[in-house]
Amino acid sequence: MSNVAENNRFIGSVIIDSDTTQGQKIQSDIINFAQLCEFSEPEVFAIRLAVEEALVNAIKHGNGSDPAKKVRIDYEVDEIQVRIRIEDEGPGFDPETVPDPTDPEFLERPCGRGLMLMKHYMSRVHFSNRGSCVEMLKCKGELSNGSDDD
Repeated sequence: MSNVAENNRFIGSVIIDSDTTQGQKIQSDIINFAQLCEFSEPEVFAIRLAVEEALVNAIKHGNGSDPAKKVRIDYEVDEIQVRIRIEDEGPGFDPETVPDPTDPEFLERPCGRGLMLMKHYMSRVHFSNRGSCVEMLKCKGELSNGSDDD
């Protein structure tokens, strides 16, 4: 794990096992840095929710909870924005094929809700590497955007 902190700018990169407990530790670090950079409580909530959803997706769906597979988390937090990149070792997926969880046909199914929340609460969400990598951006002052720059 590497962390750099200078003038309210926090940069880190960590590789974890496919273990949600390890994911919670890095999520807490990112949240603490966002609070130190004076992001508002609604913004911190948005970041926490999006990071949690992305980590759970990477660990459970991407890596299939396989303990032999890793998840890489890169982040940069400063007084203007939070950037997070989460990449798993899974086969990936096409975000465009995930059903809309607000469609009455899919209301009873849990799939797609995490992606919808990430897109709603972050300023930008982008998938790459066949869907096994998500990059998220939260700009201070933007409570929700709902856009995906794909």
